[in-house]
Amino acid sequence: MEKFEQIFSFINEKAEKYEKAEGITFLDAVLQSLEDVLDEKEPLAFQDASKEEIRKAIQIAILKGMRKTSQPNHQMTPDTLGLLVGYFVEQFFEEQLKTSPISLLDPAVGTGNLLLTVMNLLDGKVSATGIEVDELLIRLAADSAELIEQPVVLYHQDALQKMLVDPVDAVVCDLPVGYYPNEEVAVEYELCAHEGMSYAHHLFIEQSIKHTKEGGYLFFLIPANMFESEQSKDLHKFLKKATWIQAVIQLPENLFATKAHEKSILILQKQSKSLKAPREVLLAKVPNMSNKEALSMFFEKVQMWKESK
Repeated sequence: MEKFEQIFSFINEKAEKYEKAEGITFLDAVLQSLEDVLDEKEPLAFQDASKEEIRKAIQIAILKGMRKTSQPNHQMTPDTLGLLVGYFVEQFFEEQLKTSPISLLDPAVGTGNLLLTVMNLLDGKVSATGIEVDELLIRLAADSAELIEQPVVLYHQDALQKMLVDPVDAVVCDLPVGYYPNEEVAVEYELCAHEGMSYAHHLFIEQSIKHTKEGGYLFFLIPANMFESEQSKDLHKFLKKATWIQAVIQLPENLFATKAHEKSILILQKQSKSLKAPREVLLAKVPNMSNKEALSMFFEKVQMWKESK
């Protein structure tokens, strides 16, 4: 058995016992099991495991719990997408990372899978802040971060309300998609809808830009059809004023269950007087991940674009 499978089995067995004994959901039982490990009530099955092995094992246990309860806000960013976002963060900060660490923010951190995947990839070169409104998800994120020893400060709040977070070098976020119910808060945003309810994903973009340093980058997983919605004209206008669009990366259809769930990666740079816009926006499509040759051509295209900036 691989190390991460051993850790998963360990968490899984404990969680199943808690689920039965205490009549709680499997997801709550996973949380209880992780807290036992952190409180050292258990011999550590995690010894000699890498940060990635621990993250993967916890992720699989959480996924199992999510499948059992399937609440709409309980979604997890798949590893493949986390690694792709991490790759782009690394590319855009290549020079800076040689000399100093960077600060990251994920304003919709969920269980932390996207943020922790990126942090593991850039291990030791990143400190991060995560915001999450769902208490169970943020506790899972906190335990995961502690177990893999990544420096993350977490806030349990609605990220669209006032955030006490210093501006960061970069934002990574799998945007929560849908309407935002709190109209009193939405009214404070430029991207508030003229009539009807505002899109949460648009407001998250605006809030993220506000909390990014000038010249900093934002890496969003967005709905593939985001620029086709009835509110997209305003979004486009806002982005043009506040940011430079660096890249729009289409993701392979086979990563998503249905067309409606398809996503792209949008990379923005917050405008700065001392910098200039990219000569051209990188528009690319990630090929099927199992096609190694096409994948290496895709990464080559990214490198060529980067060199021509």
